[in-house]
Amino acid sequence: MTETLQRKDYLSGQEPRWCVGCGDYGVLKGFTAALAQLELPRENIVIVSGIGCSSRFPHYCSTYGFHGIHGRAPAIATGVKLARPELSVWVVTGDGDGLSIGGNHFLHLMRRNPNINVILLNNRIYGLTKGQISPTSPTGAKTKSTPFGSVDRPVNPIQLAIACGATFAARIPDTDNKMITEVLKAAHNHKGVSFVEVLQSCEIFNNQAWTKVNKKSERAEHTILLQHGEPLIWGNNRDKGFRFNGFDLEAVNLDDPSVDENDLVRHDAHASDPTLALKLAILDFGVSPYPLGIFRQVEEPVYEEAVWTLDRTIHSVQGASTIHDLLRAGETWTVESGSEKQAIP
Repeated sequence: MTETLQRKDYLSGQEPRWCVGCGDYGVLKGFTAALAQLELPRENIVIVSGIGCSSRFPHYCSTYGFHGIHGRAPAIATGVKLARPELSVWVVTGDGDGLSIGGNHFLHLMRRNPNINVILLNNRIYGLTKGQISPTSPTGAKTKSTPFGSVDRPVNPIQLAIACGATFAARIPDTDNKMITEVLKAAHNHKGVSFVEVLQSCEIFNNQAWTKVNKKSERAEHTILLQHGEPLIWGNNRDKGFRFNGFDLEAVNLDDPSVDENDLVRHDAHASDPTLALKLAILDFGVSPYPLGIFRQVEEPVYEEAVWTLDRTIHSVQGASTIHDLLRAGETWTVESGSEKQAIP
């Protein structure tokens, strides 16, 4: 008889050590709820992390886990997936861990498209190391490392992921538990790399990072929910939308008699051409409505399947071999010891 697991069964029992009010608690709740609803066996789940507040996730889940070094979680996760492709592999990272020292690994994980799920918790600051700018910090941000304001332009995680070839890319707030659970379930069910950016505030060092998104009273006016096949409409009264003006997205008021709702852009998450997803990804926070939901979800060849197919091809041509055979293939040599010659056995 198959055991029915509840959300609490995916928790390790260790008390989470995050600051009061941190969005990590909500993400952990939504994540474990998704695992329970997917009915995944705990022994078939692997969570890999790097360094940072977000990277404590493996300790709090009753699954297999690997707490790696700074930024290298994608490389470890790829190795796990190649060795055990049947496992559900998750990377939990932060904007500093995943996009600064881990930026190179992030790029190659997206382009290779292994069947791995990536959750990036973006609070636009280095929280664990006490409040320095991160790659996603906005220009002008005054932090402990930039007391007069940062001159750097921020990285846009969704834009970067899609540009690097992500076949599934989504953005969610840490305050909407239902959306967290539903999007993470969709990420797991997607065949290929899944990237999910979670917008959250650092209660200690950057507690106003995403106020217009995370406050339910402001969200409708400042965000737009992406739903495949539905027109791009937002606003407290759902009275604003997007249409194309040439190649650009143009915001329009639906109360304007000259605006025809049939002219509004409909979201297409399954389009092979990523142009619309990229146009939505680059909408400016605080200037345009900020998109939430699934930007892109397409099927493309999966990395580990390609590797195993190549492996079988090589074996069919060259025959099965062992490490012993490999080390002694081709030319060998002898090592002289005194007057005797010792051949490699």
